[in-house]
Amino acid sequence: MSTHREHVSELTTEKEWIEAFPIMNQLRTHLHLDSYLQLLQEMNKQGYRLFALYDEEIVALAGIQMNNNFYHERYVFIHDLITDSSNRSKGYGEKLLHYIHDWARENGAQYVSLESGIQRREAHRFYEEKMHYDKWCYSFRRKL
Repeated sequence: MSTHREHVSELTTEKEWIEAFPIMNQLRTHLHLDSYLQLLQEMNKQGYRLFALYDEEIVALAGIQMNNNFYHERYVFIHDLITDSSNRSKGYGEKLLHYIHDWARENGAQYVSLESGIQRREAHRFYEEKMHYDKWCYSFRRKL
């Protein structure tokens, strides 16, 4: 894997969002292109930003948002993090997370936080063992 081709860019145009959809759809399987674009436009208004790691083409995505609250103070929340299924175990997720950590630090964040589905044990091991995240709470929701 040659690192000179790799770079991270924020995706800001509909053309770029459409290019990223097949990878995002691997994580958010319930989305269709139209609902994805509609939600992404609304989420952007609320501060959501979508970053892509490229190695000639998009190989990983991170959807983040800067937030503030009493327990994290200023922090970046990672809503979406996915490496393309055909490009897993090549270090792309780690590289993209390091980029997000640096971006968060440069923008005054105290923490980077994320949630991961209960069933995603391999992802949990990656976050805890490789990326040194703390498992510090449970997240709950109720469908209305």
